Amino acid sequence: RLKPFNRLQVILQHLKMSKHTDSTAEVFLEKRGGAGVITLNRPKALNALNLSMIRQIYPQIKTWEKDPETFLIIIKGTGGKAFCAGGDIRAITDAGKIGDRLAQDFFREEYILNNAIGTCKKPYVALIDGITMGGGVGLSVHGHFRVATEKTLFAMPETAIGLFPDVGGGYFLPRLSGKIGYYLALTGFRLKGRDVLKAGIATHFVESEKLPALEKDLIALKSPSTENIADLLDSYHAKAKIDQEKEFVLDEHMEKINSLFSANSMEEIVKKLKQDGSPFAIKQLETINKMSPTSLKMTLRQLREGASMSLQDVLTMEYRLSQACMRGHDFYEGVRAVLIDKDQSPRWKPAALEEVSDELVNDCFKPLGNNDLKL
Repeated sequence: RLKPFNRLQVILQHLKMSKHTDSTAEVFLEKRGGAGVITLNRPKALNALNLSMIRQIYPQIKTWEKDPETFLIIIKGTGGKAFCAGGDIRAITDAGKIGDRLAQDFFREEYILNNAIGTCKKPYVALIDGITMGGGVGLSVHGHFRVATEKTLFAMPETAIGLFPDVGGGYFLPRLSGKIGYYLALTGFRLKGRDVLKAGIATHFVESEKLPALEKDLIALKSPSTENIADLLDSYHAKAKIDQEKEFVLDEHMEKINSLFSANSMEEIVKKLKQDGSPFAIKQLETINKMSPTSLKMTLRQLREGASMSLQDVLTMEYRLSQACMRGHDFYEGVRAVLIDKDQSPRWKPAALEEVSDELVNDCFKPLGNNDLKL
């Protein structure tokens, strides 16, 4: 028999090993109290979402939705820097180049997950502490509650890489007040902290250091209703003092945003910005000039159409657009310029808005027959 000390060593060794194998999991799914807790665990990759994570999260949400002992779902990220900085673009790029199925499967399964969050019957609480962009927005924005902190950094930067603000961007962006959503989608403008709440993307604002306590309190709720959860979030929100007095970063520009970004075409938006000539308008022109012209036209139409569509119809439309991007040129060129070579000088084809024909844009929106997304 092992001496007590040796036995302890063996137990510690075993714990260390099991902890070690466990901590390499890309996502933790655990039942704690009345809550199902999803923890994104790729801190080095800023918790970027990949296909294997999607394939673990989706069935778990569906299981918890049916479980009478699960009253809410909480999603968060590890590492302190990001909730989720986006989808695993690198993997998609490599797959798309060689026509690998991943380029279809990733978007298809990601959008099915976005829809599961948007239709979830259990209250869904996303703790969007840190960077929340692209795919990370898709994991949070369609849920009942989105809790921002002073560390939240929100953006939909897709037009800069030859993509479009997907994951249901065509649904939530045009529904933000005025033309904020169009502005965020076309320019990739970043919102920080309380501004994420003021823009209508988050539902609550809580100090980052209070999140562990909030999570503990959420888990401890006994058979809570949506109202009970809202009350608890409200009470934390009411106590958050950081930046309480600061006005919304876009406040002074809202009038311009609403008029300039209400045009029916990209060319018209550019024309209006040039005519306006204010420092704000000039800055927007500079930003828009860096973006993929094809992405800009695709995005404007996506938002204009999405404004009156259901989330399901938007995701079906966006799946068509995603596959058009996989077939095209700009996505690979954008990823090269921004993420791989980092020279920040993509060579878009077509290179100017005027060269992106209606026919080219219409093509991106065409149904895919049997390959269409089915929700």
